[in-house]
Amino acid sequence: MIEITHDVLDETRIIESVKNDNAGAVVAFLGTTRDQTDGRVVLHLEYEAYRPMADQELARVTEEMEERWELVGIAIAHRLGRLELGDTSLVVAVSSAHRQNAIEACQYGVDRIKQVVPIWKKEFFEDGEVWVGNQSDFDPLGKRVVAYPE
Repeated sequence: MIEITHDVLDETRIIESVKNDNAGAVVAFLGTTRDQTDGRVVLHLEYEAYRPMADQELARVTEEMEERWELVGIAIAHRLGRLELGDTSLVVAVSSAHRQNAIEACQYGVDRIKQVVPIWKKEFFEDGEVWVGNQSDFDPLGKRVVAYPE
């Protein structure tokens, strides 16, 4: 399951989607909106995505996870638009027969999403705002400089 939406994420539904009688482990990561960044008070966040590429890259991340670990299920959901403090912006849920595969695959999925999926976050502070995204993956001309792992 891959989902990019402006709707509130239903964490329980997403996690339940990876449960299976063949899975002895379910691991989930919830990315939530915190109240400060580097000592600055966060008021809210806004997420934007380049949808065609974001969908494609999320699919690629799930394929990478499936190639590296024996998994039963994978679900990734990312929320776009305005998020208030405490709101969930990202859910990555993974199930496998054994916990180690689920733990490692979930960590990998979260890291890869942040590396390669064109979703950007704008943080709004009491004293200004700033865009945060995958900028380190691109050179000044917009060419990708991060290679996919083999």
